[in-house]
Amino acid sequence: MIKDFYLNSLVCCIQKLYCKNIIAYPTESMFGLGCDPDSKTAVKKLLDLKKRSINKGFILVASNYKQIKAYIDETQISVEQKKSMLNYWPGHFTFLVPPKPLVPNWLTGNFNTIAVRISNHFSIVKLCTIFGKPLISTSANFANMPPCRTKESVLKNFGKDFPLLNGDIGSEKNPSKIINIMNGKLIRYA
Repeated sequence: MIKDFYLNSLVCCIQKLYCKNIIAYPTESMFGLGCDPDSKTAVKKLLDLKKRSINKGFILVASNYKQIKAYIDETQISVEQKKSMLNYWPGHFTFLVPPKPLVPNWLTGNFNTIAVRISNHFSIVKLCTIFGKPLISTSANFANMPPCRTKESVLKNFGKDFPLLNGDIGSEKNPSKIINIMNGKLIRYA
């Protein structure tokens, strides 16, 4: 019964992603909101929902490096920098990396980097693997409000019919650490 409920919610979320809609899903430390990062329509819906400025950019979360490689300008990072990222992944680390020239500004915001993470959280891995690409990952909340840490709080904030992947958040207490791979600077502490 629980397995069927999970599979039904997974199928529903994948369908919503293909239809340029937003979903909620468990992450390592909280529930996140996500959508197809290449869909301007979906990203606009997400920005409007969260009342978030496009200037902030977004984190992309993936199940493997191949999924985010299309967004990274690897000509601007060294072999050592790439190896350093891969040593932390999959895991609870987000890296700021140079974006490829055609990466849309709704992903980078007012920055000259794009934020990427390869997760080992079961739900994120499943979503990204089946969807076949990364997702936008932003906390399930409205701007300047605390993030949702339970399914119930997601449904209370966004509506009882909001597409939600059934699952549990991980054991992390804080959002992922953010590290600028170009200079090694720690931007956000976990």
